[in-house]
Amino acid sequence: MNFNDSIKQRLWKLWDLLKSNLCSFRGRLFLILTGSVLLVLITLTLLLPASLIKKEGPFSYAVYDKNGRLMGAQVAKDEQWRFEPGAVPPKFAEAIVTFEDKRYYYHLGIDFISIARALKSNTEQGRIVSGGSTITMQTVRILEKNPKRTVLQKIHEAFYAVFLELRYSKKHILELYCGTAPFGGNVVGLEAASWRYFNLPPDKLTWAESAALAVLPNQPSLVFPGAENNFADKKLKEKRDRLLIQLYEKGCFDKTTLELSMQEEIPGKPYPLPSASPHLLEFLKKTNKKKTKFYTSIDSNLQINTKRLMEQWSYNFSRMGINNGAALILDTKTGEVLAYIGNTGAGGRNASTRSVDIIQAKRSSGSLLKPFLYSAMLESGALLPQQAVIDVPTRIGSYRPDNNVPVYRGIVPADEALSRSLNIPAIRELREYGLNAFLDYLKKAGFTTLNRPAEEYGLPLILGGGEITLWEAAHSYAALMNRANGTSRNFPCSQGSAWLTLDALQRGTRPDDEANWEIYANSKKISWKTGTSSGNRDCWAVGVTNEYTVGVWFGNAEGNGTPDLKSVSTAAPVMFDIFSTLGRTTWPDEPWDDLKKTEVCSFSGYAAGPDCVTKKTVYTGKKSPMGKLCPYCRTVSYTPDEKYQATMQDLNCEEAGSYRGSAPLIKQQFVLPPAIEYWYKKTNLGYKTLPQYVPWHTAGDGSQLGIIFPEPEAMIVIPVEIDGKKGSMIMQAAARNKNEEIFWDLDGEFLGVTRNYHELKVSPKPGIHILTVTDSKGNSCSRRFEVIDENSDEY
Repeated sequence: MNFNDSIKQRLWKLWDLLKSNLCSFRGRLFLILTGSVLLVLITLTLLLPASLIKKEGPFSYAVYDKNGRLMGAQVAKDEQWRFEPGAVPPKFAEAIVTFEDKRYYYHLGIDFISIARALKSNTEQGRIVSGGSTITMQTVRILEKNPKRTVLQKIHEAFYAVFLELRYSKKHILELYCGTAPFGGNVVGLEAASWRYFNLPPDKLTWAESAALAVLPNQPSLVFPGAENNFADKKLKEKRDRLLIQLYEKGCFDKTTLELSMQEEIPGKPYPLPSASPHLLEFLKKTNKKKTKFYTSIDSNLQINTKRLMEQWSYNFSRMGINNGAALILDTKTGEVLAYIGNTGAGGRNASTRSVDIIQAKRSSGSLLKPFLYSAMLESGALLPQQAVIDVPTRIGSYRPDNNVPVYRGIVPADEALSRSLNIPAIRELREYGLNAFLDYLKKAGFTTLNRPAEEYGLPLILGGGEITLWEAAHSYAALMNRANGTSRNFPCSQGSAWLTLDALQRGTRPDDEANWEIYANSKKISWKTGTSSGNRDCWAVGVTNEYTVGVWFGNAEGNGTPDLKSVSTAAPVMFDIFSTLGRTTWPDEPWDDLKKTEVCSFSGYAAGPDCVTKKTVYTGKKSPMGKLCPYCRTVSYTPDEKYQATMQDLNCEEAGSYRGSAPLIKQQFVLPPAIEYWYKKTNLGYKTLPQYVPWHTAGDGSQLGIIFPEPEAMIVIPVEIDGKKGSMIMQAAARNKNEEIFWDLDGEFLGVTRNYHELKVSPKPGIHILTVTDSKGNSCSRRFEVIDENSDEY
């Protein structure tokens, strides 16, 4: 008879027996007495086992891969390897029951036949050779920390065992026993023993391995693997082989299996437990404080291979003073973590910092946020994909950003500025979009660490002035891809804007030092972005496809920088190396339903205006506003030979000479402001500069001159020189005519004249100033700015 019925079923049987006697006094009295006894029994059944279960542990922490394979573990607080009890595989269940408690499934916690046999054996031997304890009684003893063996203790264990049987199923009790039984040394429980002695999960054990472990709890101090004791080894093999014969006789396997099993070696020195993901385990401990076992989406092969790659690269970089690295691989569609390398430092390197989980650490973002600004501006209509953005030396207040390489192009298409990671266009774009709006956008995109007020970040936010984590960066890039391929709507921009952003990162022109990686990226179609923080303290690379998102960081955990720490030579090659180990990747198709054709100026990329010379069609987000009309194309009036600019009035006056009476030649032309043109024509030799007006033209024309620095309403701090002398600033201007003279005036006071190269060094006092520049033709322009005392509160 199997006593594994529930308490509820047993109570119903008793109720059926008593129903016919309820009407009599004796029946009611019997019912009251019986009910009282049952109430006591139920109370004990609920309370006593619960008090035992509370004595479990402490448990080791463990993390498993997507297939349930152990990836890492930490010893419990009492220095024991003890995992939280789990399912007992059929082979081991059969082996342990056969060895320890043959009638386990047929008693209610006490096996009287076994007790009688134990009494007989002990009497005959004159000493204790058998205890007669069931698995349930042994479980009670283990949970009570193995108190001294006495007759009263045995009765106590039997009493508790009955209530344990009433409260829990046989399956649960067996799991409890196998999870808490000693297996020699500091190994407690089946799972710990399976990994320590065979380097296998319990469900992968052979019959011989299961039998070897099943005999250990009986005498863990005498017989335990790796004891380097011939007697112990022999004793363990004898016990195992006897158990295998018993299992064979029960019909658990055939004779061939028996013969092969008995030839298997007994376990030797214990294996170290896996430690492929120590940082992930620590992260999971902090985020799931009630758990000790963590089943994850980690791909163990990918984890081990990525860890190997990271350690190899990190070892090479350590020679340049770059000691730490981290990598995170996600399944783009689900966001599940496939590999988590929180830091490097194998072989004893980085002893003081290798425990730091860089993936969760807040670090300067470098340029990683630029694609999110680009997508936000596409969505708002403030930017078209190829719209010209300004790339000239810039000072905003006291802040003077610069490109990574101090080369300026005047204007550059927005998508190229993004792929080249130009800083000045990004700063100007953020100023236009707005800091508060961008911070709100970033939060919706998945960045939670940027929680300070906007004024504390300022415009440097886009260049690394804020701190992010590799965890959130990778997940946000994955979310951007999922929006682009249409699998998710959980992103603050449309599918079209997301696709255009990633397309710019995938096919765009790269900085010269990144050109070598273009070939590889294009071969696999990876959308990728790098970033290096100020002071060369952090370098990043994040790449994304439909299938995978790979994030890589290198630097020093302490925060010290080094000149060799550049993303192009560290994070980027490692990211591509990781991608080369991944499977086939794909790229999202164009989301035609969320794109629309927009006519733009061929030169500026702005929405085409009436004066644009040539036009082309580009795709923009379907719901994005059209954007601004081209500000650079205009109608120009020339002399018939196009040597000068001239108005109708100029050609009809007496000074017109041979031109007099002729009609002006009207043409549409792409014309940049002088301050932009100065830089643009250095790299665009085909650009046509406007000629001067005819010499007799009298009306002033501000378009002939431009002030480069200071910028409109600039707030400038002029620091004191090292020697204590008053500092100075360099004012810059540009004229279309390279031979033009420029006359400088500050607050009505003449400063001087410049020719060809128009720069002037001045030391204005703190306060508001008006700068005016004038050429020899009377063309002029002015600029208002303020100089701030570096000791003032405003500074």
